[in-house]
This record gives sequence, C-alpha cells and structure tokens, in this order.
Amino acid sequence: MNLFERLLEGALWRSRFVVLFAVIASIAAAFAIFYMATVDVVYLVGHILHYADPALPGEARKALHDETITHVVEVVDGYLLGTVMLIFALGLYELFISDIDEAKGSKASSNMLVIENLDDLKQRLAKVIIMILIVTIFELALKLKVGDTLDLLYLAGAVALIGLALYLTHASDGRHGAEGAGCDHGVGHGN
Repeated sequence: MNLFERLLEGALWRSRFVVLFAVIASIAAAFAIFYMATVDVVYLVGHILHYADPALPGEARKALHDETITHVVEVVDGYLLGTVMLIFALGLYELFISDIDEAKGSKASSNMLVIENLDDLKQRLAKVIIMILIVTIFELALKLKVGDTLDLLYLAGAVALIGLALYLTHASDGRHGAEGAGCDHGVGHGN
C-alpha cells in the first residue's frame, strides 16, 4: 500500500504540469493582443499624418480628431488586455509550477509580476480589469451622443461608480498593507 500511495501522490503532484497548457496559451494570447494593438498604432500614425494637411476641411479634421482619440483608447484597452493575459500566465506558472527566479533576482522586476498565492493573482488581475473597464467607459463616453438629461445622468452615474471602484480598490490595498505590517510586526516581537 505504501508503494501505491507514493506512486499515486507522485502522479497527483506531477499533474500540476497540465497548467503549462494554460500558461503557454495565455502567453500566446498576450503576444497576439500586443501584436494587434501595435498594428493598430501603426495604422493610426499613418492616418494621423493627414491631420496637418491644410486642404483638410475643418469638419473632416474634427472627425479625424475624434476618430483618433477613440482609436488611441482602443489601443490602450488592447495593451491592458494583453497585460492581463501576461499576468495571468506568469501567476499560474508561479502558483502551480515554480517560482520565476529571474523575477525574484532582478532589480527591474515589478512586484506586479510576483505572485505569492491565488488571492494575490486575483487581486492583481482585478486591478488591471478595472483599468480596462475604465478605459472602455471612457471610450463609450467619447462616442456618447447626449440626447437628453437622462443620458448625462447615466454618464455621471458611470463616473461615480468608477470613482467608487477605484476608492474601494485603494482602500483594500491600504487595509491589506496595514494587516501585513501588523502581522510582521507581531511576529518580530514574538521571536
């Protein structure tokens, strides 16, 4: 029974490597999204060169301006989504496979990419997803045609909810930081 148990536990432990499929797929998705957003930037720069054309009528210049701002917001949205996929891939790898030694030893490494547990991964992904939602609301607000007072009220409500989400995110960061500091402080005195 002891041999069977060791073999079973070894197989169960090694089954975590199935996560590599999700890691590789997420990295591929991140590269694809970064590529698409970069291609969008190249085309955006190509179109914006006509903005300084003196023969361009004022109405067409205004339309080009509005279209350019919308495209810039879409590009930011794309890069943020690529970042979500990258953080997700790195987090899964660190949680299930192994710590990334390059990230721990590098001075250029960001704490955003060092994932300690599943809650840490969820918190980091939530922050980037909130940023994507903010950019999306901004993009929709740029396209919004105000027809009546209710449209403005909806926009104001969306902005208020964004502010609340940012406040709650910031407040939870402060609370976790204070709890972590308190726990470390208490452990230091116990030893």
